[in-house]
Amino acid sequence: MAVDAMFPVLRFSDYFTRPSVEELVEREAADPGYCSRVPDFVVGRVRYGQVKFSGSTDVRGLDLNEIVKFGRHSVVVYRDEAGKPAVGHGLNKAAEVTLKLDLSTLPKPGLLVELLRCRAKKQGARFLSFNPVNGSWKFEVDHFSRFGLVDEEDDDVAMDEPAVRQPIAEARDPPSNGHELELSHSLPAHLGLDPAKMQEMRMALFPNDEEEEDMVDGFPSDHRHLSRERMNVDSPNTSGKGPRMRSPSPLHGSSQKFGRRYGVLARKEPHALLEYNVNSTELGASSHGILMSGKNKGFPVRMTKVEGFKLPAEQATPVAGKVYSNCIVDAALFMGRSFRVGWGPNGILLHSGSPVNTPGTGLSSVIHIEKVAGDKVVRDEQNKVKEELAELCFSDPMDLHKRLDREILETESDSFKLKLQKVVASRLVLPDICRSYIDIIERQLEISDLSMSSRVLLMHQVTVWELIRVLFSEREAGNQLEFCGDEDQEGMILDKKEGSVNIDPEALPLVRRADFSNWLQDSVCHRVQGEVGSLSDARYLEHIVLHLTGRQLDTATEIAASKGDVRLAVLLSQAGGSMLNRSDVAQQLDLWKINGLDFDYIEEDRLKIYELLTGNIQGALLDSPIDWKRYLGLIMWYQLSPDTSLDIIIRCYHQLLGEGKVPNPVPVYIDEGPLEEALQWSPGDRFDISFYLMLLHANQDEKFGLLKTMFSAFSSSYDPMDYHMIWHQRSILEAIGAFSTNDLHVLDLSFVHQLLCLGKCHWAIYVILHMPHLDDAPYIHEKLIREILSQYCEIWSKDGAQRQYIAELGIPAEWIHEALALYQEYYGDRQGALGNYIQCGNWKKAHTIFMTSVAHSLFLSSKHQEIFDITSALENHKSEIADWDVGAAIYIDYFNIKNCMQEESTMDDDSDPLESKNELCKSFFDRLNDSLGIWGSKLPIEAR
Repeated sequence: MAVDAMFPVLRFSDYFTRPSVEELVEREAADPGYCSRVPDFVVGRVRYGQVKFSGSTDVRGLDLNEIVKFGRHSVVVYRDEAGKPAVGHGLNKAAEVTLKLDLSTLPKPGLLVELLRCRAKKQGARFLSFNPVNGSWKFEVDHFSRFGLVDEEDDDVAMDEPAVRQPIAEARDPPSNGHELELSHSLPAHLGLDPAKMQEMRMALFPNDEEEEDMVDGFPSDHRHLSRERMNVDSPNTSGKGPRMRSPSPLHGSSQKFGRRYGVLARKEPHALLEYNVNSTELGASSHGILMSGKNKGFPVRMTKVEGFKLPAEQATPVAGKVYSNCIVDAALFMGRSFRVGWGPNGILLHSGSPVNTPGTGLSSVIHIEKVAGDKVVRDEQNKVKEELAELCFSDPMDLHKRLDREILETESDSFKLKLQKVVASRLVLPDICRSYIDIIERQLEISDLSMSSRVLLMHQVTVWELIRVLFSEREAGNQLEFCGDEDQEGMILDKKEGSVNIDPEALPLVRRADFSNWLQDSVCHRVQGEVGSLSDARYLEHIVLHLTGRQLDTATEIAASKGDVRLAVLLSQAGGSMLNRSDVAQQLDLWKINGLDFDYIEEDRLKIYELLTGNIQGALLDSPIDWKRYLGLIMWYQLSPDTSLDIIIRCYHQLLGEGKVPNPVPVYIDEGPLEEALQWSPGDRFDISFYLMLLHANQDEKFGLLKTMFSAFSSSYDPMDYHMIWHQRSILEAIGAFSTNDLHVLDLSFVHQLLCLGKCHWAIYVILHMPHLDDAPYIHEKLIREILSQYCEIWSKDGAQRQYIAELGIPAEWIHEALALYQEYYGDRQGALGNYIQCGNWKKAHTIFMTSVAHSLFLSSKHQEIFDITSALENHKSEIADWDVGAAIYIDYFNIKNCMQEESTMDDDSDPLESKNELCKSFFDRLNDSLGIWGSKLPIEAR
């Protein structure tokens, strides 16, 4: 074999291979045939990236510079499709691609990761990783075409290919307004469709349009401007400065010309396509717009590179398990009445589009049925619903809530009574209630296959219930206090004597402060241990600083003593003690500064410890960011006096937060993660529910105005549809009198929606009965309950336990029968619907169904007794039924006449002449004809 055919060719100096070409020559000499089976062969370009081909690769005779081409943020292998080998041969095989991205031209890392993940998925690749430090993006491919974060310019070229094949020329006759016009690709090309096929479909629908157009130099001879109103959508590049201007459309219609020529009215055509234009330089190159246009066959256009239709990135729609869908491809969803979005029961969403970064063409003619992810909380790591989780997340907490004491408020709606409920509880029993909820959550944590993000949220729920107990529970005066925790914790305020002491009422605030301190230490312990574990043992001073941030004084003192640093150990043992000790340390530091001590000879971490012992938190942690709970603890433990009340500590932190001097109390899923996808958060957007609980405790004597934000889903969870535990926390806090409000219906109805999505209709009605009564909306409970009974009848009517519980809640039986009647009538069970309409007292509807659907079938089946029973029930309310005399009364008269004649036939009495019977029958038949005149059009043939 020739030498050229034995080894790959690499001519460009900035390209490289691993093994290098020189190494391949040496290995081929040592092991003949090596170049036909090179393991994990790598081709790369300096500062652009590399491709690592999986398995053994035959590299003999490959011209690598012709096959592999790296560009800015992209790589192409086999640009010429005609010369590309089959998948699995040559370099058209599975590989790991690494691209170097220029971060200065790309979004922030948080957004960029999601963009890269979606771009890889869209191109059929598998996202592996992204390093925000050096900009390395790794992904896997099964075979090769063009991959990468292609520039917007290249993207537009790719999308415009179908249009580029058509003749392109500049418009020689600009519009009269003097604005230069540029048009880009149409909507089908932007959606990934074939414009040629769309044109064929249009020609099939409107075959005469092309033949009758009168064109002059590519323009219709009629220069009438279409008067379509433009719909302006800001491009992502638009600066937003300067006024927005509209210019008349330069697209000229020919249908009016056609109408005038043949003396007929011009046909109105459907304007189905969107086109994009860039206005003149007067508006600036970045001012993009979208307009509705008519057909533009033969219209000469100049291709321009613009971005397609986009929604703002902050547009959030929770669809199909994703928290956010950044933008929607199908503009028809928002531009036309024929493409509406529709909501169905159980969170079903029907639409004709698709999210931009998901696979699929997004055809407007395809209806998609998706379900809003209201059940993410009951899914495991494999995204499968676990019935055990559903019971622990919903049924068990609701059963616990049901066992609590409650007040009953009877309200009357029309002639029906409804029993509204409100849970009441004493603060003395609050610890037991919180412990019961924690037991349920701990049982959830024992379930296998839970995702890490779910476990983080469950642990956070445990800490929230513990915080509710600490902040809002009360002890009886003179009750005993049982200590738990280390001796160095806030228990130093009280002497520990054989495990329990009698508490003086004046000491109760200090006890609550000690409990809160213990709660803080438990909440941050795992963070401290994690950071300490990442350090080497030699850096013991840094270990001590971290232990101090979690108030682990015993451990910090032992570390200092074990290293022979006895003086430091003595100081640490007094940390957070009397203000006199803090003052002494601060004075010593000041003396050193006054005397010109060179602090360069003192370890930086030792100075941090000294500053922390003086209470100078900002000086100690100037370059060491920590989470908000530890910072709150540092203020409480080392800066403020040991006898400072808890309310003052919380208000102090809140004041510093307003001044921007302390960390933001971000929600736990942002603070600790990990999350499946990045979420946007800005300072002051929303805080963690724990911080809101602290503020609620500190503002007990004042009106608390943050309840809606406090009980929003994002304060506790990254799932905007999850309210299952927030509702219970709100209910318990309201039951003990922590606050009182009638303005949290959003929370109630959001939880109702979540329960309905899971098919738990009885619990949804239970939640509605706990909504407060409003004088300005007295019938809201009735309306919601009747809607649930009607819309979800199929679910609760087939579940005996749900149906029984709904009845036990005191829901009027008439409402239940009315829902059943509607359901049975919809599915064609007319006789069942008739019985339920009678049960719910809808006599008019029952009479109509009886006459049009039931009576004739019963009569032809000789079920006369059933007819008699039904008509007897209706007769008692005949005053409420229209057309009674020519309706069900006909059957009653029939039975009366029949019985009368049968009785007379058994008696030999000729006193009643035949004429009277004829009159009776004639009168009956006259009424029967009148009945047919009213009901005939609604009856089938056999009924008539």
